[in-house]
Amino acid sequence: MSYVLHRTLTSTPLTVTHGEGNYLIDADGKRYLDASGGAAVSCLGHSNASVRSAISKQLERLAFAHSSYFTNQPAEDLAAFLVQRAPPGTGDGRVMFLGSGSEAMEAAIKLARQYHVENRQPSRSKLIARAPSYHGNTLVALATGGHAARRKPFAPLLIDVAHIDAAYDYRQRHAAETEDAFAARMAALLEQKIQDLGPETVAAFVAEPVVGASLGSQPAPAGYFARIRDICDRHGVLLIADEVMCGIGRTGTCFALEQEGIAADITTMAKGLGAGYQPIAAVMAAEKVTGMIAENSGTLWNGHTYMSHAIAAAGALAVLRYIEDNNLLENVVKRGDQLSAALNERLGQNPHVGDIRGRGLFWSVEIVRDRTSKAPFDASLSIAPKIRTAALEAGLICYPSQGCADGLNGDHVLLAPAYTSTAEEIDLIVGTIGDVIDSVLEKAVPFS
Repeated sequence: MSYVLHRTLTSTPLTVTHGEGNYLIDADGKRYLDASGGAAVSCLGHSNASVRSAISKQLERLAFAHSSYFTNQPAEDLAAFLVQRAPPGTGDGRVMFLGSGSEAMEAAIKLARQYHVENRQPSRSKLIARAPSYHGNTLVALATGGHAARRKPFAPLLIDVAHIDAAYDYRQRHAAETEDAFAARMAALLEQKIQDLGPETVAAFVAEPVVGASLGSQPAPAGYFARIRDICDRHGVLLIADEVMCGIGRTGTCFALEQEGIAADITTMAKGLGAGYQPIAAVMAAEKVTGMIAENSGTLWNGHTYMSHAIAAAGALAVLRYIEDNNLLENVVKRGDQLSAALNERLGQNPHVGDIRGRGLFWSVEIVRDRTSKAPFDASLSIAPKIRTAALEAGLICYPSQGCADGLNGDHVLLAPAYTSTAEEIDLIVGTIGDVIDSVLEKAVPFS
């Protein structure tokens, strides 16, 4: 019997004993190629010597000192590294470090509220986000997210957050609509929502530059975020970019918004930031935000016990330096192009594959009951969970999810391999996931 409160109480998960490169090995010695980094976390695989060494050396010096009394050099160096590589427009921003992406989103929203209060606009308390989206599992983060199934059990506890449609090309774009027209139409939803709520009441708009778990690595249409930035600026609304899943190189640049030509006022990061070697997340605030606070109260109104944890910061700094020193973002782009081409070749003609989308090493396959109508399978058929189980049996870790079509129905499989992936590993991932998807679908809807 296990005394751990696992995600399922009816069975005990496999016991993992160690990692080798991009593989995890269980207690029986079975090897699993980690094709999703868990949840886009393990961007350097599971046995990076330089990251382990950095953590070990920091542990010998200092584990913890409370941030109300002290700073530490790893946190200072990590913050400088991130700000110096931030998109133009961030200026001399500042960074706070926390323990998870959910914490980071909570802190980002509190920071946006503090900015407006310090700016003598206390009426600005309303948030706008998108649906589908996912921003974390704390109550405010869950309320901000637009994933119906995840929100439903906790609905009575959630604050009221307004939502607009995400720029979901596969299901939202009209047949004859150009990409630019689609971008303009979807961005206009934010303008309308701000007007509906009253511009003087809106504090922030929250969005993932590339939508992660809820929608399956969906990039925005070209020009969308430039329009969003303009709308936010005109109405004094802060733009919060949730890069917890899509940032830190996952889409081919350090920050996902770099590819959109804009900077956010507040950016959240996690997952790939620590690559799984230590729990860590970050909130980066642009100079516009921190300057307002410095000129007024001069105090951050949000604090956590493990902020700026020295060991976690040392590990994350080693992750970022390894990525940069080894030009891994070039490999992300190269292997990402290979992954895209291979998925389209292997699954592009499958009658139940509706869409293949992504950017960098962040790709998803959306599975549908009917390709012509784009009708999803009923959630009760558990297509995505069955793919997860079958893939694990085949020695592959992927990240299937449900709800992309309407918050409940709609199956997709997300792949987020390590930045260190080889061409051979990408081929193995595509071959295995292709066989698994075929097998699961043949049982659900036998091919004629």
